[in-house]
Amino acid sequence: MVGVVSCSFTAKQKSNEERQKLLIDLISFVLDKAHFDARILNDEFSQEVFEAYMNRLDPQKRYFYKSDIEEFNIHKNNIDDYIKNKELDFFFLTYERLQQRLIASKALYVDILENKFDFTEKEAINVDYENIDYVKNEKEMRERWHERLKYSTLSTFYDKIEEQEKDVEKNPDFEVKTKEEIEAESREITKNSVGEFFDFNDDLNEKDWFAVYINAIVESYDPHTYYFAPKDKDRFDISMSGKLEGIGARLQKKNDNIKIVEVISGGPAWRGEEVEVGDIILKVKQEDEDEAVSIVGMRLDDAVSLIKGPKGTKVTLTLRRVDGSIDDVVITRDVVELEETYAKSSLIEKEDKKFGLINLPKFYFNAEDYDSRNAASDVKQEIERLKEKNIDGLVIDLRNNGGGSLKTAVDVAGLFIKTGPVVQVKSRGARKQVLEDENPSIVWDGPLVIMVNELSASASEILAAAIQDYKRGIIIGSKQTYGKGTVQSIIDLNRWLRSNNNGDLGAIKVTTSKFYRINGGSTQLEGVKSDVIVPDRYSYIEIGEKDQENPLPYDKIAPASYENWTNLVSYEDIIARSKERMEKNDQIRLIDESAKWLSLRRDMKKVSLRYDDYKGDIEENEKKLKYFEKIEDYKSDLEFKSLPYELTKIELDTVLGEKRKRWHKNLKSDVYVDEAINVLEDIEMEQYKANIGAVGNKKAHD
Repeated sequence: MVGVVSCSFTAKQKSNEERQKLLIDLISFVLDKAHFDARILNDEFSQEVFEAYMNRLDPQKRYFYKSDIEEFNIHKNNIDDYIKNKELDFFFLTYERLQQRLIASKALYVDILENKFDFTEKEAINVDYENIDYVKNEKEMRERWHERLKYSTLSTFYDKIEEQEKDVEKNPDFEVKTKEEIEAESREITKNSVGEFFDFNDDLNEKDWFAVYINAIVESYDPHTYYFAPKDKDRFDISMSGKLEGIGARLQKKNDNIKIVEVISGGPAWRGEEVEVGDIILKVKQEDEDEAVSIVGMRLDDAVSLIKGPKGTKVTLTLRRVDGSIDDVVITRDVVELEETYAKSSLIEKEDKKFGLINLPKFYFNAEDYDSRNAASDVKQEIERLKEKNIDGLVIDLRNNGGGSLKTAVDVAGLFIKTGPVVQVKSRGARKQVLEDENPSIVWDGPLVIMVNELSASASEILAAAIQDYKRGIIIGSKQTYGKGTVQSIIDLNRWLRSNNNGDLGAIKVTTSKFYRINGGSTQLEGVKSDVIVPDRYSYIEIGEKDQENPLPYDKIAPASYENWTNLVSYEDIIARSKERMEKNDQIRLIDESAKWLSLRRDMKKVSLRYDDYKGDIEENEKKLKYFEKIEDYKSDLEFKSLPYELTKIELDTVLGEKRKRWHKNLKSDVYVDEAINVLEDIEMEQYKANIGAVGNKKAHD
């Protein structure tokens, strides 16, 4: 918990409006005193809040008319004054207008779906919702809803046609439905799905919509600052405790889409290997229900309530993949397997050489007893075990590691350097803090490679940056890591009240500090630039902190005092050799080609509503995906083995054996690991030449 300037509010019995005024007052106070980069409340701030709020209320521009927005625009530059004066007229205006438009839309969608769709017409929908304009009149509103409903129905119609064709192949006597019958069924599914969406909206009250308004204000500070209404805070507490049962993925809402932003190691989605970061969840179907529910446009917490569920139950997710394809994935809900969130290692054999690889999914620790088990002590133990096998080099795999404990990141860095600073932390109005490794012992002083990707964030970036700044090892991976260089604290809003007759006011997550490398540069936005850049499927897609709304800027502070690693080699030569190898590598070229195609797919803003065109586009897409399946055929000449202690465990635990077998199979087809080993060999050779040269020079001098 962050400490801020003392303040108390006396809360008397208030109406709902009084409670909302109290919330505005309290939140603006906490943000002003606690946020790392507190905003000046002015016209520019007002405009940002206005745009964010409109986008949250109507992201697909299917409720409000242009005239509504013009009316709201009168308030565009005044929100800062409304916050200061605790005026709520603007909120009530937008809230009441939205309720009117929602009622009108409910009648509109039912009316449109009474008539069949003609999928032979040459028609298309613009899915670039951010850049389309609001409609001017009822005719345009009807056309917009017609396009959206037809698009949704066409997707179901296509799926049902495909399903029927497969059923006929299996059973020639299968009772075939006409296209007219399938169209009618598809329309009914769309009707039910949209109806359920409006049912969810009907359950929202004024408090819920006020939380939307509050978060439009709060998130204008930065994307990680967020207001938790009381029920949202309860859900957050449950998820942080690790007791939530579900699919094991972190979700985020952007526009009307629910996107997977993290697949949690050890969770059911991770174990199934069918879900990946960037997938958008379109529909959710329970195992005891016939039809899926569309979650497009649904509030995030309502979507989460549909997706999560008791251990052992199944949920089917309809996903729009990063490449644009649509898939149904069945996931059996479960709890996260803790063992799979811990560090694990593999011995790698290449001809007569041995190397070690340690996979670290996150920087974990026990909050009640740090020394009982943490990422640093586990990594140290794995290194010691690998050293017993006389390894020639070590790879630390931080890909998809979203961070965790800062202390463990500092302690892991200390395993590879003598002593010295690892990261600088700066809080608002305070002197910078330099976190150092104070243990002079080095657990591994040999060749070192750190593997990262766009999803390596926070503490992962701290470790990679320290290794890079000390010139202790080589960073291999994506062009840059995620770029999250900020620290957040949860502040309970109720703590500021002497007495409270308004009920639970919730909490706010506030960005309170910023990370800086020991060279003085922030990891914010810039992340860590890889020494050796290897293309992957996200290479040409905006992902990471830069893709968030209102991220804090990159900046620099004075560097810390540190000395480079003494056993220096010519990293420039090693990096040049790696680039040369990759330019000749057909697998790397194929991955790069796939990434470029993926970027083109994501940039497509228009979708045909004509069945033949829609089907043709999907078939063309599937052909390309089939072509890129060759990427999965890659097999290196590396051999991966479990260490003796784990082989003993596997004898008693066949499930663990299967997990390690799957992991080793994936590593063998991982061209990035292959290149990491090549780089380790180059480092080893450079060090050998440097040592021979040093000995020669000594003899000549003697």
